[in-house]
Amino acid sequence: MVRFVSPKTLMAVVLAGAVLTGCGNRGGAGDRIPVDNFTAEQIYKRGEYELENSRKPDSAIYYFSEIERLYPYSEWAKRALIMQAYGYHKAKKYEEARGAAQRFIDTYPGDDDAAYAKYLLALSYYDQIDEVGRDQGLTFQALQALRDVIEEYPDSEYARSSILKFDLSFDHLAGKEMEIGRYYLKRGHYAAAINRFRVVVEEFQTTTHTPEALMRLVEAYLALGLTDEAQTAGAILGHNFQSSPFYQDAYNQLRGRGLTATPQGKSWLTDVYRQVIQGKWL
Repeated sequence: MVRFVSPKTLMAVVLAGAVLTGCGNRGGAGDRIPVDNFTAEQIYKRGEYELENSRKPDSAIYYFSEIERLYPYSEWAKRALIMQAYGYHKAKKYEEARGAAQRFIDTYPGDDDAAYAKYLLALSYYDQIDEVGRDQGLTFQALQALRDVIEEYPDSEYARSSILKFDLSFDHLAGKEMEIGRYYLKRGHYAAAINRFRVVVEEFQTTTHTPEALMRLVEAYLALGLTDEAQTAGAILGHNFQSSPFYQDAYNQLRGRGLTATPQGKSWLTDVYRQVIQGKWL
């Protein structure tokens, strides 16, 4: 007896077979199957499979984008769009990830996944920070995007991670100032070096680079013969970071000149010192 199989059931069987066949491949473009006759749910599941089992997420992105094309404005299209953003990010196609995440935010601003879309948008900047050399434009964009997640979705599961990444991004900016400052200091360009270390002390004082910046200021000011500023920088360092090895280094430099780590004269550093004593600096 021959049993009749409905077209819908047949399509599901074909899709399942395609998925099983795909177990041995790695998501190349040639392995993609035509999906015009499949339901949105079937295409979505295929995309999920590719995302989990392929080395490259390109095929998964293809299937998720096909849902948008075939079933626009559907619930599945909404879910597929956020998965596109995730797939692009996984593929390190950061501009495309930002584009998909932004489209989700613009189209579904009140959706529960809007927080995740904002987080993906921030990650697309954050994960490029180490690639940008001395151009810190992406770091500033990462800071702004992470701030948006923290301020707009403070109770979301992504806020805590965003706070941590914000602090690391902030520290990264300070680190770049230190890198340039050390470059100038090594070559005897003391005024240029001081300007960089001053930025760290005044604008990035909560980062891990502040103790070294103060020690380098002692070194640079001593090289210029500006002992008042050198002693004041040492005093700030001793007040806040006395257990730091950078303080011991600064102390030794000052003592070698017969100087002490006490505030002297009047400069931008004495203003900082007064703020430290009043508890307004840190």
